[in-house]
Amino acid sequence: MMTPMNTTTSLPTQAARTATLAAEAGSDAAADRARQSRDIVAHLQRSEIYRSYVDAFQTTTSLPLGLRALGTFQSPLREAKNANPFCGLMANGNKTCAACLRLQQEVEVSSAAEPRTLECYAGLAESAVPIRVGENIVAYLQTGQVLLRRPTAAQVGKTLKQLTEWGYKTSRAELEKAYAATRIVGRPQYNSILRLLSIFAEHLSSLVNQLMISQAAAELPSVSKARSFIAEHQAEEISLGDVARAVNMSAFYFCKTFRKVTGVTFVDYLARLRVETVKNLLLNPHKRISEAAFEAGFQSLSQFNRVFRRIAGEAPTVYREKLHGAAHGSAPEHGTLSFAA
Repeated sequence: MMTPMNTTTSLPTQAARTATLAAEAGSDAAADRARQSRDIVAHLQRSEIYRSYVDAFQTTTSLPLGLRALGTFQSPLREAKNANPFCGLMANGNKTCAACLRLQQEVEVSSAAEPRTLECYAGLAESAVPIRVGENIVAYLQTGQVLLRRPTAAQVGKTLKQLTEWGYKTSRAELEKAYAATRIVGRPQYNSILRLLSIFAEHLSSLVNQLMISQAAAELPSVSKARSFIAEHQAEEISLGDVARAVNMSAFYFCKTFRKVTGVTFVDYLARLRVETVKNLLLNPHKRISEAAFEAGFQSLSQFNRVFRRIAGEAPTVYREKLHGAAHGSAPEHGTLSFAA
């Protein structure tokens, strides 16, 4: 008589395999996000708008400013103009460097929702301001290395004692001199500085969105032709199948090729292109939001509002008010779009 197979022993193994595959998929996704973030940071650092702003910010505030990719816990302020000499000395010690790296990680994690400021063991504050594309964070603006209040003698003594316990070799006199040179910025002034960075982060978000639309390194002729077709017909109801037929490819292979080359899906690419068109049209203060949405190719306001918020990170009415002020805001618009004004 055949003994029934005991399948229960294989269940934990199967569950473990499933968990392993899920973990690997999550790890791959995180690696892709980090890689894309590094590419974005490199592009922004080369842009004229970023270099000009950094120069103006550092000259005006006397604070350092850096751009940090996701998952990179090395401080971007180390090589920045106005970097704190005390922080530079700390970077030379293993334990102090490890403490700094932990702070960088905590700053990134805590800044997931909004700009955050954390203080290190020495009382120095660092802040990270997220740069978003829609709901996703793609990089951080970082500044700080300042004291938000004048340190007491006890705080200075505690900091120097900690460094001594960590076996730091620099003379106490040199450490005291570097620490005493740390800039002190009052909380109200520092909060105003962070608001400026938040505004700049919004500008960079728009630049990143345009980059994600336009970049396509070593672009294949078929993808180049597809992008031209999409641009020409974006105001129409076009599908992936329409574009695939226009470039003589199967829908499956076109979808795979397009995402590999551009880094985004066809649907996301078309949505981003239409949102950028709406933004350009809304530069005209007399253009109704519904008119701009229709001209860009959206078929309903509900769809448009949902897509615009996802990509731009805010409602179209809020975006318009930021451009022209509430006085130019249009009346609420609902329902299906039509040719009517």
